[in-house]
Amino acid sequence: MSSSVVRSAVSVFFEYDTPRIAHIRSKKVGLINRLIQLTIIGYIIGFVIVYRKGYQDTDKVQSAVTTKLKGIVFSNYSDIPSLGVRTWDVADYVVPPQESNAFFVMTNVVVTPSQTQTTCPEDPTIDGIQCDSDAYCEGLKGKSSLKGNGPITGKCVDSDFPKYNGTKVCQIYGWCPVENVDVLKSLKEPVLQDAGNFTVFIKNNIEFPKFGVSRRNLPENEDDEYLSKCQYDPNDARDKFCPIFKLDTIVHGAGIEFKDIAAEGGVMQIVIDWSCNLDHSISNCVPSYTFRRLDKGDFKISRGFNFRYANQYGVIQQDGSFKLYRDLYKAYGVRFLVTVQGTAGKFSIVPLLLNIGSGLALLGVATIICDIVVLYFLKARHFYREKKYLDIKGPDAFEVLNEEDDPEVSRSRLAGSLQYGQNEIALSGSTKETKERF
Repeated sequence: MSSSVVRSAVSVFFEYDTPRIAHIRSKKVGLINRLIQLTIIGYIIGFVIVYRKGYQDTDKVQSAVTTKLKGIVFSNYSDIPSLGVRTWDVADYVVPPQESNAFFVMTNVVVTPSQTQTTCPEDPTIDGIQCDSDAYCEGLKGKSSLKGNGPITGKCVDSDFPKYNGTKVCQIYGWCPVENVDVLKSLKEPVLQDAGNFTVFIKNNIEFPKFGVSRRNLPENEDDEYLSKCQYDPNDARDKFCPIFKLDTIVHGAGIEFKDIAAEGGVMQIVIDWSCNLDHSISNCVPSYTFRRLDKGDFKISRGFNFRYANQYGVIQQDGSFKLYRDLYKAYGVRFLVTVQGTAGKFSIVPLLLNIGSGLALLGVATIICDIVVLYFLKARHFYREKKYLDIKGPDAFEVLNEEDDPEVSRSRLAGSLQYGQNEIALSGSTKETKERF
């Protein structure tokens, strides 16, 4: 059996397949073929070339973004010494002043003023920090918790958090007094609740280097007076191109209210889309704006966006020594990410020819599908299969003989081969004799 398999494998090298054209006259098959061809042609012309502009060469946008915010807000928390009465301006609530394709606006804050390096009670909410005697803290001396504020000195002292009055905690050495976030929970509304009225000027310069086209998002036909007064309005034919945005408009454009994001913060995305058809006037290449919130506001834990930063300063004491202080801020707010995307297209013969060539090649699918239908699904499939496939054996065909074949069959094949050889010899002799006569 193994030798038979080897012979069958070897015979493959002595075979050749060539396509055979069968002209089938059938209403059903002809209709299927034409429908598939029309579908492919419609796809190439209607979708690829017209809708997807397959006749255009394209280029991705390259851009640079700068932002500038304006606005002030007044807060009156005279009952909270760390906040007090204060007017907040751009230098206070935009941290850091400049970012790459982003900006942060503080909407809520916990301030721990006048911290200095000294000893003080640790935060009582930290696990394992509450004590009842110095002996307990002495066993932790020199150690510090990952969430703590400094190494433990070994003393057990009264907590200075009003909520934990009478509770004893271990003393630490570090920036004192430590931060108390319970202040934030006592507020009924965010400290900078009117931050939604702030405005941001987004200046975007873009280029399509392949086509040598440069644009910016400032209205071409407007003057400085219009720019100083306008605000973005998606429903106004003129102001929808104004690059000055009210923060409340941005947040509302994402389908949420500013008050819902101001307390704990969040992350917003401003998408500037430059989709330009350069076969038309270049003045029609203008941006469109969309907004969305990237973080979900319905998480049960770790909601919003916040971080800490400090303003450090030094004070010269009465004895002439220098002492370092800092004001610690835990800032809650909205981080706005500015994303610029877009593609420009312009007519080019190369992509058009490529798409046409791909379409012509795709027409071959119609033949494949029709062959499958004719050979496997139609009632007359056996008839069509006989006409489609033709097995031709040449005089020198490689034959695979099985050892288990019937002897009579083998003798018959051998006799046929001998007869074929005798005929060849006779034909050769006859040809030679004919040549001698003439």
